[in-house]
Amino acid sequence: MTVTSSGHQYDRLALMYLGDAEVFRTSTAEPTSSGIVWTYIKEMSQYNALWQKPQKLIFDLGNIITDVYTGPFNVTLTAHFSKTDYAPTADMILPISAKRSASNSASAFTVPTDNTTVAYTIPNTVSRAVVAVSACGQSQEEFWWSNVFTEDTEDFGSTVGELYGYSPFREIQLYIDGILAGVVWPFPVIFTGGVAPGFWRPIVGIDAFDLRQPEIDISPFLPLLQDGRQHSFEIRVTGLNITASGDAVLAETVGSYWVVTGNIFLFVDDQGSSHTSESTKGRMPGPHIVAPAPVFTVNRQLIRNASGGNDTLSYSVTAERTLTISSPAYSWSQRLSFSNFGYLNQQGYSQVNDQNTSGKNTISKLGHGHGSNSTSFEYPLLVNNTYGITANSLSIDAWMTRGLDIKSSGGPGISTYTFVAGPSELHTSQSGTANYKSVTGTGSTSSGTTKDEFSSISNGVTYSRRVEAANGTIVLDSQPGKMGESPKVDDMRALGRQSVRSMLGRGPGSPPS
Repeated sequence: MTVTSSGHQYDRLALMYLGDAEVFRTSTAEPTSSGIVWTYIKEMSQYNALWQKPQKLIFDLGNIITDVYTGPFNVTLTAHFSKTDYAPTADMILPISAKRSASNSASAFTVPTDNTTVAYTIPNTVSRAVVAVSACGQSQEEFWWSNVFTEDTEDFGSTVGELYGYSPFREIQLYIDGILAGVVWPFPVIFTGGVAPGFWRPIVGIDAFDLRQPEIDISPFLPLLQDGRQHSFEIRVTGLNITASGDAVLAETVGSYWVVTGNIFLFVDDQGSSHTSESTKGRMPGPHIVAPAPVFTVNRQLIRNASGGNDTLSYSVTAERTLTISSPAYSWSQRLSFSNFGYLNQQGYSQVNDQNTSGKNTISKLGHGHGSNSTSFEYPLLVNNTYGITANSLSIDAWMTRGLDIKSSGGPGISTYTFVAGPSELHTSQSGTANYKSVTGTGSTSSGTTKDEFSSISNGVTYSRRVEAANGTIVLDSQPGKMGESPKVDDMRALGRQSVRSMLGRGPGSPPS
């Protein structure tokens, strides 16, 4: 699938559906004063089960048209079909979505307001089942990794305004019949314009054009699911709360809001044999689950200045979680680790967050034909930003370094997380500095440098590339002949904005009166 788009709007989330099933989540490029055009090519073979019959295609790209924002989007979708057998794919795909395609609407849930529960009867010929979860924060939750504890959201209300709460920790949970089936500790995606606009011209943030869907293998639940009855599937998102005793517990909710869907990929037994005979149909026993609550360590310290106002806030969260779900045929295990150290000073006008998420997921086939597949990952993130605010101007000075590392032995088909079939390794990192200044009524200027390194091994093919951009222009590209493919951005100016928060969705609100 090739997507070519142009427009003049700030970053927007875009979702593509085949019927009620989300198959692609992307976003827009950073705008320039002369407009933007970008193209993305995505492998779609993992959705072969949906392509086998006519589908209603819905591409949902929201836009805002006002006297300030006047640019419509122009999007072209082109599909290329091939008969080449690339890799095994699922025989059936069942969406965990709001199922609104009949009314020509997008089917994403909005969490925490929506009830995300759906119900299905799982055929007894299914021998493997995997749920792909698609979830990312928007509005108060877009920069969830920079959020503070809820009791600190008003610490700098007289200077930068209300902060966003529920801590910088997020967990996405999958429940089957009300039973925890697995979790996702999300990648901190930064869309174009995020933190500071100067980072993202023309290099975009990691995964901003193709958000991965982490996978939870629910094969251990098959004995429970294949009893001829309907079973519920639900996706939840949670942050942290601090109890009166100072302990951290899962909050069972988050701020507004997360965009959430899922797909259940079902693989049918090669022999088409039934796993549950008519004589034994009925409520089957559930899998054996060992899923203790996550172990959290939290700290916070608020320091006042000489005049009694709040001056600095330091806070930290570390978390560990293990989970094992097993049946006679399969065992699914997860081992996850998280840390975030945050610091706000200058009465909230400067903030740094140092975060790292890592983990390993393993699915093991037990008994005859035993074996296992595992996927390990690490998401380092370090972001620093300082805001300057006056009655008629604002500025941002920022630097960041971040990365995404994945190593996988493969799975039953093309992964919605690694984007390939079979063993693969991926390393990508970004670093840079950016500045922004806006004067009310006149305009804004941006500058920035971004370095991006990418290397991968999959299907026996090794690929690597290093690109550097400065002030909107590619100044280094390790791939010969690629230098001219990214246009030079001669003008890094744009409309001036009234506040950092109106521009980025985070940071200080309106300037003090």
